[in-house]
Amino acid sequence: MNWTNWTGWISTFFTDPARRSGPDSIANRVGEHLTLCGEALFWSALLAIPLGLLIGYTGRGAVAVTALTGVARALPTLGLVTLAVLLAGVGDTAVLVPLIALAAPPLLVATVEGIRGTDPDLRDAARGIGLTHRQVLCQVCLPAALPTLIAGLRTATVQVIATATVAAYVGLGGLGRYVIDGLATRNFPSTVGGALLVVLLAVAAQLFFSLLLRYGLPPGLRAQRAASRRSGGTRR
Repeated sequence: MNWTNWTGWISTFFTDPARRSGPDSIANRVGEHLTLCGEALFWSALLAIPLGLLIGYTGRGAVAVTALTGVARALPTLGLVTLAVLLAGVGDTAVLVPLIALAAPPLLVATVEGIRGTDPDLRDAARGIGLTHRQVLCQVCLPAALPTLIAGLRTATVQVIATATVAAYVGLGGLGRYVIDGLATRNFPSTVGGALLVVLLAVAAQLFFSLLLRYGLPPGLRAQRAASRRSGGTRR
């Protein structure tokens, strides 16, 4: 296979009339893919972030989190999909469970590390002026942990976008339909075009969160993050 083959397949894929409208159109498949990823990230955040806030603030269970997240990351996604199909049948659950298992660990670790990284003197000062533990957590620790939390969300999002292609194995939609169906029928333009779309979507998500970290944070947090990076570079 040479570069001419690849460019020809990509051109064939994107110029196919079926990719412009209908259930197999690029817009529809991208929408299905993003919907599935959004659901997985929503449930992952709902599970991981509150737990991470609690563990990060109290310091209890941090070692167990590190061990469990390491195990979760090593789990084979396709194997989890197969197990979920056997237990729950074919449907969204069969894909959401593995995707949640993939996305929750980086979110949990980022939340714990972000909260634990809050300046202890800042926390003590907040307690000294009469703030409750909940107020310290929400008004002091959480804003300070925001950059780390967003970085964890970026990692989880990119991983979920790349892995959500497995939805096609259980008959669901998304960009995996191009890849899996293309492999099954030896339709190389579909396989290559679908894989390219997944890569572009992951790159777009990476770029979005990078811009969010750079420009979307409050000015104080941006200055603090820049100072931290400069001091890190000085130490190296």
